[in-house]
Amino acid sequence: MKAFSFVHAADLHLGYSQYGLEARREDFEKAFEELVDKTIALKPDFMIIAGDLFEHPRPANVTLEGAIRNFSRLRKASIPVLTVDGSHDSAPNLVTSTILNPLDSAGLIHHLPRHEGASWLKPECCYVYGVPNFRTRHKTEEALPAFIEQNKPSPNPELFNIFVFHGAMDLPSVKPPSMEAEIPPQLVPEGFNYYAAGHVHKQSRSNFKTGLLVYSGCTETNDYDEASLAKGFYHVKVDEVKKAQADFIELESPRKFVVIDEDFTGLMPSKIAERAAQLVKDADADGAVLIPVLRGTLPAEASRSELDLSQIRAAAQKALLVHPIIQLRESEVSEQIARSIFESELKDLKTKAFEYFLQIFSERNSREIAEKIARVAVNLIEPLNRKQEGKVKQTIEELLQ
Repeated sequence: MKAFSFVHAADLHLGYSQYGLEARREDFEKAFEELVDKTIALKPDFMIIAGDLFEHPRPANVTLEGAIRNFSRLRKASIPVLTVDGSHDSAPNLVTSTILNPLDSAGLIHHLPRHEGASWLKPECCYVYGVPNFRTRHKTEEALPAFIEQNKPSPNPELFNIFVFHGAMDLPSVKPPSMEAEIPPQLVPEGFNYYAAGHVHKQSRSNFKTGLLVYSGCTETNDYDEASLAKGFYHVKVDEVKKAQADFIELESPRKFVVIDEDFTGLMPSKIAERAAQLVKDADADGAVLIPVLRGTLPAEASRSELDLSQIRAAAQKALLVHPIIQLRESEVSEQIARSIFESELKDLKTKAFEYFLQIFSERNSREIAEKIARVAVNLIEPLNRKQEGKVKQTIEELLQ
């Protein structure tokens, strides 16, 4: 067997206008351009794209044009591109199908599931077999065995054999907790030296069956929780005795994401906005996407709707975007305070309740008004507890006068 090398990439999501921004769509295209630049420089025998080349099964013309331009560069460099479809770039119906089919017809890619035997052969080097993405575990369990039966894989023990797929393998070392594992390991055939995977955006390598299971990860940040993940692809070199060395090549073009995760429990919305704005200002960077994640529990009288997001967004001067993620919870009076109030003697109850209400209402009112409202609130405790509706109504009317 002759030594050779190949590039393994996945999850490019071309055409994704994240946050509705054209600049983000361009970012995903720039990452693809850098991938192609680096691939041409490495001079591999071929490239594998393991699904989700596009964000949508019918990409916009500008996205399709960019893809065609870059695939044409690879074709000019005599680097074949082998693909399988992912959950994004394949429509869930037979009529629409996938945009990868016309690209295959144009000779820009070799879409493995479309060809006889779902395979591609490089004599004296390798055999590559690829399966479609079936979107859900139920459909995968039903359709993948049928596809494999109809397109029987024929790995050659004299060559290096590659299995290409897009989906989360149901293995603890692979599947993120929030992601459905579509592919039971027992459905994947034996006899392959390298399992080239897509869909899981975190790059990883592990032993699997008779070979190596590799997820190349994504090439740009698709969600803020991926900010810390390395973005890139694998360059795999295989020697004459079928020993594979997979080197991760990190891309330099992906935009910088800064996640600012803070717990604001107990603070009023005005204080949260003030604090978050300062954190955004401190983290401001040229062209970055800033993601303040606002966590915690609001005081009982506060509402998320009172939070001034414009104050937070306006705090950055150099960033491309400030995109707050609101994970604040609204709550009633805390269990500790409620227990303290209702387990006290009446005199202690009124004192503690007045102090508590005064602190609450002083946040948004003058001292005089806060004391008036706090006094009425205390006077409501006993009639409310005794279900004296007339007394409750009278007390509230006195407040409104």
